[in-house]
Amino acid sequence: MIQIEWVRMSTVFVSNADSGEISVLQMDTQGLLTAQGALHLGGNLMPMAVSPQRDRLFVARRSAPMAVVSLAIDRATGNLTLLSEAALPASMAYIGTDRTGLFLLAASYNGHQLTVSPVASSGAVGAVQQVVGTGPNAHAIMASPCNRFVLATSLGGDALMVYAMHAQTGQLSLCHNWQTRAGAGPRHFRFDPQGRFVYLLNELDGTLDVLRWSALDGQLSGIQTVGILPQGFSGKPWSADLHLTPDGRHLYASERTSSTLAHFEVDVTTGLLTAKGHTPVESQPRGFAIDPSGQHLLVVGQTSHHLSRLAIDTDSGELIFQQRLPVGRGPNWVEILA
Repeated sequence: MIQIEWVRMSTVFVSNADSGEISVLQMDTQGLLTAQGALHLGGNLMPMAVSPQRDRLFVARRSAPMAVVSLAIDRATGNLTLLSEAALPASMAYIGTDRTGLFLLAASYNGHQLTVSPVASSGAVGAVQQVVGTGPNAHAIMASPCNRFVLATSLGGDALMVYAMHAQTGQLSLCHNWQTRAGAGPRHFRFDPQGRFVYLLNELDGTLDVLRWSALDGQLSGIQTVGILPQGFSGKPWSADLHLTPDGRHLYASERTSSTLAHFEVDVTTGLLTAKGHTPVESQPRGFAIDPSGQHLLVVGQTSHHLSRLAIDTDSGELIFQQRLPVGRGPNWVEILA
């Protein structure tokens, strides 16, 4: 009897702002990447989000006509099929869904606002049902692990805002405001795997805050601040993105002026960070992602127009360069579908 060994592939999506397309790549279990093709949608394509059911990809177009594009994902091939477009009232710097996938959440940097839109069972996003004004330059938005709260940053207002979310309607109402240092510029943030801590990356002063999170009442409290800039750094800090490994033991943050990734070891009990060093990567690394196995990190360079794959040492967290591929023009966001 002949034994057939199936190789389970992951699909990688990269949004390319300047060429208006989504690059599609396949990644095998060893991490080897193969370009599969590209879907041209037109316009300035930037933030993306995969539905909780892993069968839909949402992409925000930040140029006119500003919209969220809904795409069906063929789980067998990774191919994308256009489902619909829904107008957005402003250019969105970040999109995501709540934990159920019933609502699309978006944050507008230029519009200083958040929006909530319903998502139909087909995966099509409906018309915006709520617009929430924020402090200057809303930059990221994410539902809490319990799905009772939505957090969003105001980069210009130096605040991480917490909203209560109504489970049935998706309506948001502000309940807390956590202030950073003046001029810090809070940008992106992540929850740890257990939902006890929030890691907040500040774009303008090159720092990262560790916050204790209370799922009971949505309160935040600061417990640590660390710098992400490499030794000898000169110039203006320009932090971009951050991600944790799935086991929560290692955290990485990208900085665009130096084109580096800062690496921190995470104490999984206390949430505190220990700096472990920096790795040079693609030029202007606006976005990156870690695959669900925690073994591969994919980073794109917005000005190099390439994607690099780095292997993650699962014990030490060290990053080791493995592969480099061209993608579209102005790549800025990466999603990995296992």
